[in-house]
Amino acid sequence: MPRRRTRSVAVLAVICVAATGALSACGGQDTSEDSSTLTWYINPDSGGNDPNKTGQAHLAKVCTDAAQGKYRITTQVLPNSASDQRQQLLRRLAAGDQGVDIMSMDPVFVAEFAEAGFLTEVPQDKQAALTEDAVKPIVESAKWKDKMVAAPMWANTQVLWYRKSMAKEAGLDMDKPVTWDQLIEAATKLKSTIGVQAKPYEGYTVWINALIESGGGHIIQNEGASADDMKLGLDTPQGKKAAQIIGDIARGGLGGPAMGSSDETAALDGFAGGGAFLVNWPYTWSALPEKGTDLNDIGFARYPQVEAGKESRPPLGGIELGVNSASTNKDAAWEAIQCITSQENQKAYMLGTGNPAARKKVYDDPEIQKAFPMATLIRESLDAGGARPSSQYYGDISTALYKQFSPPDSVGEGTPAAAADFILKVLKGEALL
Repeated sequence: MPRRRTRSVAVLAVICVAATGALSACGGQDTSEDSSTLTWYINPDSGGNDPNKTGQAHLAKVCTDAAQGKYRITTQVLPNSASDQRQQLLRRLAAGDQGVDIMSMDPVFVAEFAEAGFLTEVPQDKQAALTEDAVKPIVESAKWKDKMVAAPMWANTQVLWYRKSMAKEAGLDMDKPVTWDQLIEAATKLKSTIGVQAKPYEGYTVWINALIESGGGHIIQNEGASADDMKLGLDTPQGKKAAQIIGDIARGGLGGPAMGSSDETAALDGFAGGGAFLVNWPYTWSALPEKGTDLNDIGFARYPQVEAGKESRPPLGGIELGVNSASTNKDAAWEAIQCITSQENQKAYMLGTGNPAARKKVYDDPEIQKAFPMATLIRESLDAGGARPSSQYYGDISTALYKQFSPPDSVGEGTPAAAADFILKVLKGEALL
């Protein structure tokens, strides 16, 4: 196990001991009610922990009923932010908590958790069924060092939302691909905004990564490398172009009055309040009417290009399901995951929560196409998605990156090089976050 990650996991274990003098306080004991009970740690969705609402808790009930007594799935809801979800899961996993069987993970957790030995490999006889018809980027994100250690549950991507009337006024033909530079010019002409996520948090890393990927680059050029051997692709033409776009939007006042504190919700609110453009996830479509926005003037298009003529690589998100290596009921856990991620349940989950399915055939369903007029666009964007880098050090890399790119109005040509230098120092233990 690499030096840096071993130290991180050890620190988490010490936190547990210091808090109460025993690892069991962090979940080290087997908290399952009996051998047939599976505990699934779910990320928050519109269903919360209510099995009667259309969320992950409901899928737990559906699959419990389908199991006919073979197993029962209970759920625990993780914190709202991805960073807090990671911390809570890591504390439990580092403590050998047998009370965690299944966990919902942001795709970027997979490498870190697998490298530390916290995830079980997907059984060979279930891999084909769990990945059948799934978009390639979310399948690749379920692997670490050529082993499949998680299963795609749902996948997510961002699209470009725009007001038809304002795009027309700016002279943009939205039936053709548009670039970030075109949006900047249009928003400047309209004296309007481009909703983005630039608060110092994971959502900012998502944007930075999408800009670099769309330009043809990668934040990490040799994924899986150790801290000493890692090569970063930040101080490159692609990294500098990403910095230019961010800086131009920020210094031009095009990201709204508080771009440096803008997350998905703030960006959505700005767009609903009259902004011209927005990059955000598909839930935007159902959220806008709740904010009083007339959907007749709202259009959607492929994520903006960084370089004209070069297809964009939209952000990739979603949820992977993993099984804790300390679970005492791994076989039942993988059976449950096969039920949870079935095409039928992915369709139901998408209709109920707005979170897009990982399986492509779901998008051909008439009910899905009626509920999501942009269903074909979502599927195409998922296929072309640019995943965030897969690394056992991802948590440190992401935090160091968005800190160096903050505040956004200070981002310039030298920012990528400074970020690369800081990231490598953090990974080698020569600097602190």
